[in-house]
Amino acid sequence: MDTTTQNRRRNITYRWVRQLHLWIGAWGALAALLYGITGLVMNHRIGDGAWPQGDSTETARITLRIPADARATPEQLSLWLRQHRQLDAQLIRKSGPGGSEGKPAPKWNLSGGTAGNSWSVEYMPGSDTATLKRSHHSPLAALNRLHKAIGGGLLWVLLADSFAIGMVLLGLSGIWMWARGRSPRTLVFSVMGLATCMFAAIVGLALA
Repeated sequence: MDTTTQNRRRNITYRWVRQLHLWIGAWGALAALLYGITGLVMNHRIGDGAWPQGDSTETARITLRIPADARATPEQLSLWLRQHRQLDAQLIRKSGPGGSEGKPAPKWNLSGGTAGNSWSVEYMPGSDTATLKRSHHSPLAALNRLHKAIGGGLLWVLLADSFAIGMVLLGLSGIWMWARGRSPRTLVFSVMGLATCMFAAIVGLALA
């Protein structure tokens, strides 16, 4: 294969990678804004100069009577909530055995809803009642919940997955285009080389 043909193929590959990079950037532009802003906000949620995180307000607290056939397992309780209260649990948590030697008593926590309006049910195994709490989240708090994949539903999960895959492809295509035509020495002494060293050092310190 002659040099001209090789160069032509390299140029075609570069154009396709560049076009893919642009398409992914266009697809994920709004997601980058959302995740960037909420990530910055949540990164400063602790300390004296903590940034506002939005407000979450409890709007209702109700005591539910739980029938005997819904008390055996968290899954049965979840099924009862769906059938009789139209509450579809997206998350089920249960504590350890507890209840002895000063340990807190075991309990089940089921939660669901949307990013803006959520509900949670707390149930102590063996009890005939459970507490249902409903909460409303301000726009900023709701966006932070979406960032953490809470309350978005299946469609949001699928969309967020596409953004995550897009970010991986965006990074790989960006690195490929940046490295194209550069020598190893040029890559080391470049913005990418500096960013790589800083990233590895800071992540290493954080994991130590």
